[in-house]
Amino acid sequence: MAIKSIVYNQHTFDVSYEILNPQASVDLVVLHGWGSNKNLMKQVFSPFMDAFRHIYIDLPGFGLSNCDSSLHTKDYANIIELFMNEINASKDIILGHSFGGKVALLLKPKVIILVASAGIFIPKPLKIKVKIALFKILKTFGLTKFRSMFVAQDAKNMSEQMYETFKNVVDEDYSDEFASYEGKALLCWGKEDTATPLSSAKKIDKLMKYSTLKVYDGDHYFFIDYAKEVSTEIEAIYNV
Repeated sequence: MAIKSIVYNQHTFDVSYEILNPQASVDLVVLHGWGSNKNLMKQVFSPFMDAFRHIYIDLPGFGLSNCDSSLHTKDYANIIELFMNEINASKDIILGHSFGGKVALLLKPKVIILVASAGIFIPKPLKIKVKIALFKILKTFGLTKFRSMFVAQDAKNMSEQMYETFKNVVDEDYSDEFASYEGKALLCWGKEDTATPLSSAKKIDKLMKYSTLKVYDGDHYFFIDYAKEVSTEIEAIYNV
């Protein structure tokens, strides 16, 4: 594990990362999802794909990487691009799970691996809309101490900066970005995913020019059980 300090918009972000197979000539950058960290992704994928140099990264605000300002997804992409330049990493293959998929998309790699990626807007159920409206009313009266009762499960126990970041990124629609991507794309999805449902995968598959969709049993973290199969597909799409 190592730390690289990146200066961006007058803030310093200490980015924690780990590199495996350092002598390999093809880079595989792995970006975790919201609320996760590089250790989960390393545990899942490190036993496979020996032909690649694996680069596991804690996105700012997660794992051992700090974040003291609110960010948008494009800021994450800019920070990771600066980081990759610092360690001389190429954009051969970037794998992104969930939120990490949106960051990977903005980085425009040669090959993108979208694992249950976010990026397709999903309308909120009425129950959630009511909670949001009620919280806004309470906030108007200065009753923000009730915040924990209203925030999404993904946002609980966050710092104020990360909660603001969560609000910035949670409802983005990246349909145009998916459609404009020119590289090869592998989409891997779980049939029972409720966070980023299979319908999102099918829409992304239609939007992207050169994509392949693979569906597996399981939920948003299906890849934990199918790491070998997903890895084989990644090697195939890169023609290893």
